[in-house]
Formats: sequence, C-alpha cells, structure tokens
Amino acid sequence: MLRAIAEELRNGSILVLVHGNADPDALGCAYAIFGSFPEVTVVTPGGMDRISKVIADKLDFEVLASADPEQFDKVLVLDTSSPDQLLPLTPPQKCIVIDHHARSDRWEGSTYYCDDSKRSCAEVVYELLNAGKVKLSRNVALALLAGMLTDSGHFKYATPALLKTFGEILEVQGIEMDEVFSLTDMEQDISERISQLKGAQRLRFERLGEHLVVTSHGSAFESSVCKSMLSLGADIAFVGSQRGEEFRVSARARQDVVRMGLHLGKLLEDVGAETSNDGGGHGGAAGLVGIGDVEAILNICMSRSLDFLRRAGK
Repeated sequence: MLRAIAEELRNGSILVLVHGNADPDALGCAYAIFGSFPEVTVVTPGGMDRISKVIADKLDFEVLASADPEQFDKVLVLDTSSPDQLLPLTPPQKCIVIDHHARSDRWEGSTYYCDDSKRSCAEVVYELLNAGKVKLSRNVALALLAGMLTDSGHFKYATPALLKTFGEILEVQGIEMDEVFSLTDMEQDISERISQLKGAQRLRFERLGEHLVVTSHGSAFESSVCKSMLSLGADIAFVGSQRGEEFRVSARARQDVVRMGLHLGKLLEDVGAETSNDGGGHGGAAGLVGIGDVEAILNICMSRSLDFLRRAGK
C-alpha cells in the first residue's frame, strides 16, 4: 500500500494536515512530504507546540493555519488518530491517512495505513519514502530524525526497529547526533516551569497497592505538567485544562504499567466515546479533547485507571 500511496502523491496538488498542537513527529512527517513531493501545502489547523515552532523556524519551513481542502487534488493526513483532532478544519471523507496510533474506525472511506507497532509516525513516513524510491534531502532526514527522537522520549521508549532506522538514516546521510539534538533542544521558559509548579500544587492522588494515580489541572502546558507528575512519583498521570466549554487532557504512564497491559490511548478513546468527545494515543501517552467539565473528565480517568490496576493486581 505504501508504494501505491507514494505514486499517488507524485501527481496533483496535495494538502497535508496534522493534529492540533502539532509535535515534532507530526511536523517532521509533514516536512518530509513537503520536501519530497511536488505541489505540497502544509496546514496545522490547531497550531504547533513550542518545539515544533522552533524546528520550523530552523528549517525555514512555512506552514499555514488554514486552507480549503476542496482546492486541492488530494488531502494527506499524518500522525492523527481521528478527524476531530483537525478541528476547526474538517477533512473530506475520502483522504489518505498515515498514522501510528491505535487503529481507529473514524477514517472509514479513506485510504488508511496505520502501523501501531511504530513509536513514531516518522518511521512510517520513512518507509513510505523508501517504498516510493524517494531520495531524502539532508533536511528531510533531520526532520524525520527529530520526530523519532522526540516521540521515543529521546530513546527512553525506543524499540529496536526505531534505533535501527535512526542509525541507518544517520549513516546514509552523514548526520551527527548533535545536529539532531540541536534541532530539538529548547530550554523551558518561565511560564512552563510555573505551570509545572502550579500543577504540583493542584494535584490529587489515589494509591492502590504500590501504584499512584495522579490528576491535576491548569491552564497551559498540559503535556509538560503531565511528564513532571511522573517525575514526582506518579505511575499514571492525567492533567487537564478548561477553556470556556472546551477542555484538554494529557495523560502519561510509566512503561512498567504499560507492560502490565495499560493502554492510555484506548482508555481515553473509550472515555471520549462515552462522553461524546475525542481521545486516543499510545500506550504510555495519550490525549483527550472536547466539550465538558474537565474535573468530571479527570475523575472518570482516575476511576478507569484504578479499575485497571485492580484487575491487573488479581
């Protein structure tokens, strides 16, 4: 299928879409398509995160905030587990989707290629370019490496396949590791550090045996605050924010809990379906967005996590 997709991308105008608050993996995949095929326009409907903005600036890569999908011959969606993650833009029913999250039935009617064994979508896009016999430019290689590096937690959660692919690109392109790190390195600013401290002030936790489940809320940097909760000792953490009627929840879990069978992407997908919202992601990192009361959503997430730990402890 990847070879057929690569051939289809060679002709006509292409609109590339990635999920809201696009991370370096999503941005790296979009840049790789932009740098490898003609007539490509990249749109990040929900904006980019801080690191992605820095990477885009270093690569001199201009992305748009919005575009009309009807003005393009093809729409390619990357690193996005459901159409709701592209709001306020609505993709056409028939598009091309390449992803690595838990498989979803939300893309019915589209050409859908999902490999959830991959830690990063950049690995899948690299396979796509290889299948299409596309020669990588140095910047495209760097963008893909940045996606692999960050989505694997700087190799903390890397698989042998990711490490093999990463090393292959380094060797073929003659890229040094410090070049990849310099593309993604970014010091936390004061506002992010304050959000982490406020998240610690507002946390509540439940203990079940030797495991701790934590919830907290704030107004920004949900993912960063979530990671800091794990650093403080949480095994599973949920951090939410409320903006008017809309909420956003970020979730993280230690890998030993994931190895017990926890899949946060599926947990939040179920919570989203139950509350008419949209959730999904990986085993150890996931997100949920929608309309409702964030405190109620966090309570549901806490309850589901404790239920999992009870079942796992039997």
